[in-house]
Amino acid sequence: MTSTAATAATAARAETRARTGGPEDGSRVLEHVLGWTLVVVLAMFVTQLGLI
Repeated sequence: MTSTAATAATAARAETRARTGGPEDGSRVLEHVLGWTLVVVLAMFVTQLGLI
């Protein structure tokens, strides 16, 4: 195997493993629920601190 072929093979493997999620991961509902949960929890903390 030449160094170019080895580099290409390593890059191809890295591309398949480096997926970090995004629009195609299909978890939009879970993402929205977790996001709103975070908003509610932050609002409760702010209210408890008396900042509002």
